[in-house]
Parts: sequence; C-alpha cells; structure tokens
Amino acid sequence: MRRALRWLGTLLVVAGIGVLVWSFAVWRWQDPFTYLLTEREQRALSTRYEQRRAAFDRSAVFSRPAAPARPLDAVRTDLAAVASAYRRSSTEGDAIARIEVPRIGVDHVVVEGTETDTLKKGPGRYRGTSMPGEGELVYIAGHRTTYGAPFSHIDRLEPGDRVTVELPYATFEYAVTGRKIVPADFLQALDSRGREEVALQACWPRFFASQRIIVYAKPIKITLPGEQPFNIPAVDGSGPFRPSRSDG
Repeated sequence: MRRALRWLGTLLVVAGIGVLVWSFAVWRWQDPFTYLLTEREQRALSTRYEQRRAAFDRSAVFSRPAAPARPLDAVRTDLAAVASAYRRSSTEGDAIARIEVPRIGVDHVVVEGTETDTLKKGPGRYRGTSMPGEGELVYIAGHRTTYGAPFSHIDRLEPGDRVTVELPYATFEYAVTGRKIVPADFLQALDSRGREEVALQACWPRFFASQRIIVYAKPIKITLPGEQPFNIPAVDGSGPFRPSRSDG
C-alpha cells in the first residue's frame, strides 16, 4: 500500500509539473500541441495555395496594357471584377491568400471562412466581407493562444506597420491606421465602411473571449503580377481605395 501511495504521489507531482510547464508555455508562447497541428495544416495549405496561384489565368482578366501605361482607375476596375470572381469561386477551408505582418512575425496562408474547424488551420477571411481589391472591408480573424496563434501579439501593432496580403491576382500592401476593442457580439464590426480596408481580429484580452481587438489598415500599394507597383494616393476621396479614418 505504501509503495502504491508513493507511486501515486510521484505521478501527481509529475502531472503537476507538466501542467505548470504547459501553462507557462501557453502564457509565454502558445499551446504547443495545437501549434503542431496547425503547422501541419499550414504546410498542406501552402502547397494548395501555390497550386491555385500557378493555375490562375491572369490574361483573361488583365488584358489592358501593362503598367505604367494604364491608369490606376483602370486597374481598380479590373481588380474589382477579378476579386469578386475569386471570392465567388472560393469555398470554406480553401487556401486563398498569404498574409505577412512583419511587426508580429506573421507569415501564414489565409483560409476561406471563419468556422471553428477552419480557424484551426490558420487565419480566416470572414465570408460576409470582401476580397482585397473589391473596395470594401476585408475581415480576417485568427487565434491568439491556440492553433498556431497567428495573432498572438496583435496588440503590438502600431500605426504605420505594414500588412501584406498576396493573392493570385495581386499583392496588396496596407498600413495600420488604428485599433479598437469591441464586445464579442458587436456584429457591426463586420459592416463595410464603404472603402477598401483590412481588419485583423482576435480575442481580447488573451485567454478570454468576451471581447475582440480589431486592427484596421488602409491600402498603400498594389502590385499586379509582372508589373510595377501602383502607389495609392494618401488623399483619395473617390473610388474603392479611399483611405480609412485614422481613428480605426
């Protein structure tokens, strides 16, 4: 009996240490177990995204003269059409884009949709919003402590920080304008404000789901495959790429 009790005591101590180590890892980094699952999913998504990008027929859409011969307005018209078609052709769980946020070390494949199982694979685009290039809100959600925790340090983003979203039809560079904290059920956050902007969303604060932190960014540059970048004017009161308000 004493030997059994000693073994039981040892097991409880080891289990307690394991829980402490896991808790410390999650607090300082993220859940290591779900991280491994998401890393595997991201590798598979990366392959599928590259296949989709390679198969994309750019010539059928961008048939006008290459930059800088054509004006930005013509590019906007083309982009709106192809982005809309790309959105309609994407289904829940598809690999649709690659997002990079250097300030917080994000380099992930973006998936289509924000269902529970979908977000386990990586950051996801809410399907009720637009694709980059459509001239409206692009809303991307991600975890902070589990499943790769792509937006673990989203609160460190500052105005001017860059967010780059690459899609088969173009690469968009955005600059952070601000952020806000809203209740988890604040559905108005999904409404477009009538201009192109990307919103990155995660739980607030970490380990809780009662609120959301949303970081907004406005477009500053568009690069079409094989062309020179188009810089978006700092002041542009017309068209889909109107800058977002500095209050985010």
